[in-house]
Amino acid sequence: MSEPTLPVAVSSDWLREHRDQVVLVDSRWYMDGRSGREAHRAGHVPGAVFADVDTDLAAPASPDGGRHPLPSAEDFARSLGALGIGDTTTVVVYDDAGGSVAARMVWMLRALGTPAAFLDGGLQSWTGPLEEGEVTVDPVHRTAIPWPTDRIVTTEELREELSAPDRLLLDARVYGRFTGAEPAPVDARAGHVPGARSAEWPANLGPDGLLAAPEALRERFAALGADSARTVTAYCGSGVTACHDLLALEHAGYGHTRLYPGSWSRWGGDESLPLETGDPRA
Repeated sequence: MSEPTLPVAVSSDWLREHRDQVVLVDSRWYMDGRSGREAHRAGHVPGAVFADVDTDLAAPASPDGGRHPLPSAEDFARSLGALGIGDTTTVVVYDDAGGSVAARMVWMLRALGTPAAFLDGGLQSWTGPLEEGEVTVDPVHRTAIPWPTDRIVTTEELREELSAPDRLLLDARVYGRFTGAEPAPVDARAGHVPGARSAEWPANLGPDGLLAAPEALRERFAALGADSARTVTAYCGSGVTACHDLLALEHAGYGHTRLYPGSWSRWGGDESLPLETGDPRA
């Protein structure tokens, strides 16, 4: 499978210059229950289609899969086709949360070899007028491609790898949720997968709210042990913001990265699985 040639993030200037060459996707989503679709209707970058994290980018929640399991290859292909994204389409995705939501779709597409990037700075970086209402497009054919097994880790595989010294596990949630000091009401238990390192996704951004430079990210992830790891796996609450870490790792030049889609919603929801609280490395 060929690697996408598009960088993981593009600027608003780049988007203006290449607007007619990409499908632009609005993937806003809110943990507090606000509707991303309603936000899209109220005002979006002109021509942007809306992708729903819960339905277009995930299978139904379940105890075995967590809150946002990856959809089947066939379901994802149908969702992409309905959005006008075909086999050779280049895609740019935005949100209003530092790329933390847009990263999910970008990672999914890049894992399948599709050129995709998130809009650096998100909707806030767009200085042109916004468009209201729904955006409809003609559906296109999209071939179903199986998820590459070397980019995904199951709960069973992760459990077997807990003691492996050459595997690095990164937790993309904010630090308080990693330590368990700030339990989220959506999670059954507080804490993190044993042996995980805290790599909260906001630290991938610079003071300007844009994705940090590759050398800065390289230094960050090297300090967490990425240089000596054979594989680096990321997880979060439900497999969404973990993708921001994975894209930041790619931006920094790291390969052999993987997503644990079930994330804490799957691991923490199973009383038979071990957990840790606090941060022994602090």
